[in-house]
Amino acid sequence: MGKTALLVTALCFCTVCLCDTGNDSLENDGGINTPKIETISQAEDKKPVQSQEVERGLGGEEGTGSPDDPEPTSPLSDFENSYNYVLSRLQSMDQAIHKLNVGHYTLDVRLVQLLDRLSRLDGKIGEMDDEIQQVLALAKENRKEIGQLEGCQKGRRIGHKCFLVYRSYETYAGASKKCQERGGRMAMPRDRKEQEALADYARGFFHPGNWPIWLGINDLRSEGLYLFEDNTRVTYFQWRKHYLSSQPDGGKRENCVAISSDDGDWWDNYCDRRMFYLCEFDA
Repeated sequence: MGKTALLVTALCFCTVCLCDTGNDSLENDGGINTPKIETISQAEDKKPVQSQEVERGLGGEEGTGSPDDPEPTSPLSDFENSYNYVLSRLQSMDQAIHKLNVGHYTLDVRLVQLLDRLSRLDGKIGEMDDEIQQVLALAKENRKEIGQLEGCQKGRRIGHKCFLVYRSYETYAGASKKCQERGGRMAMPRDRKEQEALADYARGFFHPGNWPIWLGINDLRSEGLYLFEDNTRVTYFQWRKHYLSSQPDGGKRENCVAISSDDGDWWDNYCDRRMFYLCEFDA
């Protein structure tokens, strides 16, 4: 029994020694069966401080980027920047509105000056228009006086009237207007003596030709009722009498009367026909 106990004790001691020797060899040789055991806290204590800060910057809650990145703006600074931008734009708009007001005032002043000048110019134009009307009235009166003098100097004086032939083509209405502008009226032979003197004057004026000449006689108011230019009724007639062409023969189509220069007979004609005309003036 005593030997057996001693043998068991020796075996246990050898086993313990072998275990210690194996552990030491594994630690020295880096074996895979029994790796080194270190606690998490010891590993973290061994990490450098810089690596811990980098880890925080990459994925931790305390950092958002590398140390070189600019710091993000806060919502308050964005609001301040927008507010300052709006203020600057409003200031620019205020300056532009001020310039527009100044330009509008300048334009308004110039417009007032222009209106004043136009008003004065309109007044001067009105004065000139009055003067022109006076000149025209005087010219009209002078033309009438000149026409009367011309009629008696260049024409034929018969009794208390002067007759003058105008060699320009006019309608009946145009001839009447021209005679009035010259201070006379279209020729109105009222009796045989005056008719014969007027026929002799027309014959000598156009000799040897034969031309129709307007007289101041028409039946425009009523067919067959012949009146002079002064609306007095014609009582003496010198119509052409011929078996082929007795006058008047125009009916309602030919309402104005002309005298023939070769024989002094009267013919009715279309009033819009253009021919020479005779004017008479008071002597």
